[in-house]
Amino acid sequence: MAAENASSDTTRAILLMGPTAAGKTALALELARALPAEIISVDSALVYRGMDIGTAKPSAAVRAMVPHHLIDIVDPAEAYSAGRFLRDALTAMDEVRARGRIPILAGGTMLYFRALQRGLATLPEADAAVRAEIDTAAAQRGWPALHAELASVDPVVAARINPNDSQRIQRALEVWRLTGAPLSELQAAAARAPAGWTFLKLGLAPASRPELHVAIGQRFEAMMAAGFLAEVEGLHARGDLHAGLPSLRAVGYRQLWAYLEGACTLDEARRDAVTATRRLAKRQMTWLRAESGVRWLAGGGADDLDEILAWCGSQGAGCRTGM
Repeated sequence: MAAENASSDTTRAILLMGPTAAGKTALALELARALPAEIISVDSALVYRGMDIGTAKPSAAVRAMVPHHLIDIVDPAEAYSAGRFLRDALTAMDEVRARGRIPILAGGTMLYFRALQRGLATLPEADAAVRAEIDTAAAQRGWPALHAELASVDPVVAARINPNDSQRIQRALEVWRLTGAPLSELQAAAARAPAGWTFLKLGLAPASRPELHVAIGQRFEAMMAAGFLAEVEGLHARGDLHAGLPSLRAVGYRQLWAYLEGACTLDEARRDAVTATRRLAKRQMTWLRAESGVRWLAGGGADDLDEILAWCGSQGAGCRTGM
C-alpha cells in the first residue's frame, strides 16, 4: 500500500496503532531493533510518573534496549493535553531523525494520532475558574445534563461524546464559555499537520473480538498480581490527587480509585475495569477503521515483522538504514 503524500522533501515516521492488549509494545520493540529506530509513545497514560503497572509501561530493561520517548514526563497531578503531546512528539521526532533513526510512534491514544496527521485547532488554555463552575454544575445536575447543554450549543461535538465522558464534556463547554464559539467550528479551522513528515500507518488488529476480550481480562489479572492495587494505594495516599484528574481517569486507575474511596467493592472494581477496557478497545477500533491508508496486521509475531520490513522497503523509505 503506497504511503500517503510521499515526496523527496519529506522524511518518514511509522505509526503503529491498535487497541489495548493487541501486542503493540512487543511489535514496536522488535521493529525498532530491526530497522534501527526509536519508539515514541502515543499514550495519554504512559506520560505519568508512578503509573507503571496499570499502564503496562515498558520496563527499564526494555527501555534500555531501545530508546523510548514521552514516558514518565509529567506528574499525575498535572494535566497533559493533545496540544502538548503534539509539541513533544514533533520535538522527539526531529531528535530521532537527527540521530539517523526512524521514529516509531506506537500506542492507542487515537486523538494523539489524529493530531499528528491533521494538526490541532488553536484552542484556549484551560481556565481553572471555568472548570470549577462546570464541575459544580455537574455535581448538582450530573454529566448527562451537561452533555445535553453541550448538545444545544455544539451538536456536532456532542454527538461524538458519551454523555458520561466528563473530561471531554468539560473541555467542550469550557471552550464554548471562553470563546463563544463551538469547539466543532474551531476544530474545522484547525491548522494542518506540520509539513515535512510522511507517515507509514500500521494497524495491529486482534485476531477476533473474543480473543481480545480474553487477553484484556488476563492482562488485568496479571497487573493485579504484579501489585496494581498497591500502586493505586500509593497514589491515593499522596493526598494531592483526586478522581477528576486526567491521570486518574485512565482505565483501571479510575475503578480502583473508586474502590479506595468506598464507592464499590474490590470485585466490582475489577469487573468494571475489565469492562471499561473492553469498551476502550472497541472505541479504539472504531477510530482505526475510519483511518485511511492503514496497512493492517493480524497479530504481533515474526511474520508481521517480516511483512513490515518488506513493506517499508517497498515504499522507498530507507527503513533499514535510517532517514
